[in-house]
Amino acid sequence: MQLNQVTVAVTDIERSVRFYRALGLTPVVLSAHYARFVCPEGRSTFSVHLSDQPVRSTTVVYFECDDLDARVAQLQAVGLRFDSEPTDQPWLWREARLADPDGNPLCLFHAGTHRIDPPWRITETTQLA
Repeated sequence: MQLNQVTVAVTDIERSVRFYRALGLTPVVLSAHYARFVCPEGRSTFSVHLSDQPVRSTTVVYFECDDLDARVAQLQAVGLRFDSEPTDQPWLWREARLADPDGNPLCLFHAGTHRIDPPWRITETTQLA
């Protein structure tokens, strides 16, 4: 199994397409109520759909960047505002947080090998308490 895409609700498709293009995603599907993007690396996609209700998402979408600090600086230079600068986290990831125009929370991060192989990774024999 492979995760293909995550879809978030937005209130303005055109504004969201501009934002996610600035973030570095490439549109592959575009309509008046839906847009799907391909991520610049790998085969994952991300999409937005038009909502007639205010967006109140608390789900955080994570985009991994090998060049996190440079990417954040590049995005800030074109006007994207970050809620937090790249910061080393106790879980061994470096993260920067921002939100899309509808307030959907996003995290750009770099984890390297710790993304799927942290020092505290469980094994098949690990039991939940």
